[in-house]
Amino acid sequence: MSARIFKPAKTAMSSGLARTHDWVLEYTQSSAREVDPLMGWTSSADTQSQVTLRFENKEAAIQYAKQKALAYEVIEPKTRKANIRAGGYGENFATTRRGEWTH
Repeated sequence: MSARIFKPAKTAMSSGLARTHDWVLEYTQSSAREVDPLMGWTSSADTQSQVTLRFENKEAAIQYAKQKALAYEVIEPKTRKANIRAGGYGENFATTRRGEWTH
């Protein structure tokens, strides 16, 4: 049994950072998924691939994997540059704005 340990990225649908502060341990899929011929649903006999465990830090996740004798891979997060404008969002609607009004 193997697992991957990573810190999730923010969703593409929101600018919020909810659920991105914890480290996640996910078991890798051990068997292939199959399509049910009658209903067309995709299924798998592997129930461990549905399990995700959250940890406050990377060391706790690694310690858990070692205690359970799991082969694990740690995926380091990519750092994100802050998107801070000098005038902020309100600058878009300022009466002293210089330049073309584009929206």
